[in-house]
Amino acid sequence: MSLDPRDALQSLTSALEEHLAAASTRRGDEDPSVEAAYLGIIDAFEVYEEVLYNAYNEVTPLVVYEEDDELEDDGANQSGDIDDEDLDPIDD
Repeated sequence: MSLDPRDALQSLTSALEEHLAAASTRRGDEDPSVEAAYLGIIDAFEVYEEVLYNAYNEVTPLVVYEEDDELEDDGANQSGDIDDEDLDPIDD
């Protein structure tokens, strides 16, 4: 992939803004525009992460989870929220 990391970051930022716009005008629980924007964030993030790694051998501290991953996560309670005691402190 030959994208500049700044271009990939701009695409990710745009995807996040599109998701915010879709969420703020949601028309029901399964609004297709929100779903499309949600998937757009995932796609843009994956491109950014790959371009960042290729350019600088660096990654972000972020992870994209699939719905199945969320259900299997031992650190999530019934609502899917992560409890504070389940978080490991970051060592500097």
